[in-house]
Amino acid sequence: MRVNEYGQAVGETLPDFTAGKFPNIERIEGRYAVIERLSKKHSADLYEVYGPDSPADMWTYLFKGPVANQAEWEDLLDELMTAQGRFCYAIVDKATGKALGTFSLMRIDRANRVIEVGAVTYSPRLRQTRLATEAQYLLARYVFEELHYRRYEWKCDALNQASRRAAERLGFTYEGTFRQAVVYKGRTRDTDWLSMIDSDWPAAKKRLETWLKPENFDEKGRQKQALSDF
Repeated sequence: MRVNEYGQAVGETLPDFTAGKFPNIERIEGRYAVIERLSKKHSADLYEVYGPDSPADMWTYLFKGPVANQAEWEDLLDELMTAQGRFCYAIVDKATGKALGTFSLMRIDRANRVIEVGAVTYSPRLRQTRLATEAQYLLARYVFEELHYRRYEWKCDALNQASRRAAERLGFTYEGTFRQAVVYKGRTRDTDWLSMIDSDWPAAKKRLETWLKPENFDEKGRQKQALSDF
């Protein structure tokens, strides 16, 4: 541990450290998934995800509920596309070209190179699929290897154990719970904080890439080995 001239323990020095950049990706293509900057071309597909026929239980832990109609969706889409400090992306099935969900890079702290993946909104067809896992992998790879951020965050309602399990499966580490952090939908929320830092990424990347290999899936796309096996 480093010690300063007063005998006090201090953190590692970063002599060449500079502020990070804002995300600027338009498209990242993987084997199964494509990430694209959210645009009007995704409107019809994503209305099925955000619209009134979407499953009610998918909105329990999200800050908003489904839109009531097409006009409301168009207003929300405009809001998502133009939000300041938030970069929203569509998750597209490469095989069909259909957008099945969205997520965002947000709460961006350029000065400290900290960024969060949030507002994760998946259709039922996207949940628990290799496509969803690859989309998260592609975004994390971009954050660490192109933006060179030091810390990647994931936050969720402490009662949303499915979200926390998903984060830990991807390689995020639980750091603690912020009690009574948020009030939303008329109820209180404790928030779980998880993170992945740049030194965690090489091991997480190796696990994810090994799991995502085609030979780990049968002809119906079912995994042969779980990600936790690697």
